[in-house]
Amino acid sequence: MKIARLLKSKLEWKDLVLPGETMKQVEELHLKIRQNALMPGYRVLFYGPPGTGKTLTASLLGKHTGRDVYRIDLSMVVSRFIGETEKNLAILFDKAENKDWILFFDEADALFGKRTSVRDAHDKYANQEVAYLLQKIENFEGLVILASNLKSNIDDAFIRRIQSRIYFPVSKYDERLKLRKKLSRGHSSKSDESL
Repeated sequence: MKIARLLKSKLEWKDLVLPGETMKQVEELHLKIRQNALMPGYRVLFYGPPGTGKTLTASLLGKHTGRDVYRIDLSMVVSRFIGETEKNLAILFDKAENKDWILFFDEADALFGKRTSVRDAHDKYANQEVAYLLQKIENFEGLVILASNLKSNIDDAFIRRIQSRIYFPVSKYDERLKLRKKLSRGHSSKSDESL
């Protein structure tokens, strides 16, 4: 089952164009990863509008710290069949155990969504999935990066357990121009290998 894809980028760290405060926080995270200064089970949230560099940043963090970054394919993890989502998550975390991987959950709000009041069996099961995922994330010793367009849609229990939150705003005109010039040099953004 292909539940994750290895993110790669032909771009380099110098090609990353982010607004000042965002870049400062990303560079601090980059330094902590390089120095192995993150506590086990460290969780980061990248949030902001689509197209602001969250995925590229995750791939470059891996590339420049010597770690593989696996993008979790939510369409392969989430199942409509009872128990299948938990089984898929167990496979993912078992495979990642004791490896120096970065797990990247793109569109995390789809999987880490807010729990609701229980009106029927479906609500109860959805809440159990979120609770199970929370447990798996808490027990995972590696680095997890969650990316979301809407931070407010992520379950409050997850938000409380995230050690670092980095906002990716829409770039200003001069930042977009700088990025366009860098990208026009013939770089492609990424290629995937299946896990």
